[in-house]
Amino acid sequence: MTSPENRRITDLGTLKAISHPLRMRLYRALFVARTATASQLADQVDEAVSLVSYHLRKLAEHGLIEEAETQSTDGRERWWQPSSYGFSIHDEDLRDAPELAAASAAFGRTVDEQRTQMYARFLDERHTWSGEWRSASLSSEWLPRLTADELSALGAELDAVLRKYDQQARAAEAAGDNEGRENVAIHLNGFPYRS
Repeated sequence: MTSPENRRITDLGTLKAISHPLRMRLYRALFVARTATASQLADQVDEAVSLVSYHLRKLAEHGLIEEAETQSTDGRERWWQPSSYGFSIHDEDLRDAPELAAASAAFGRTVDEQRTQMYARFLDERHTWSGEWRSASLSSEWLPRLTADELSALGAELDAVLRKYDQQARAAEAAGDNEGRENVAIHLNGFPYRS
């Protein structure tokens, strides 16, 4: 069962493992599916099952995913699940570790590229969604002037709100309430910049 807490990544090996673009896609797909086999994930990412199995084992070696209870009668299938409710990387863990900071930057770029691709796909396929989903989708940019403490507090509040909605949706789904339910991506970035 997935732990309700985020896994804090503090070591270079784990950060490099999740920074691989295919592994990040697999982790994301597994997080959405909750449990899946390599075959199921291979279909989602359009890659060979053997390659997906290899990358899943690498994620498991670093504790990012774990074996799940078998969901079928075929005992040969290996089921996987995330080992925690996501993961996080904290700046204070990178300050005196240049290699870790560089790996974190590479990870951030990989995630940003994948998020951009996801949103571009939605924009390209927007017309295939119902009017209800098109109206519900959102894209906004805010440019407040904040202190570092205020930005930190804002991030914590947004995290709590998103976690609340995700947990409610998971509970509803577990109770069989699946009508009208779709995967939804919410991407937030908050960072200082200079004009």
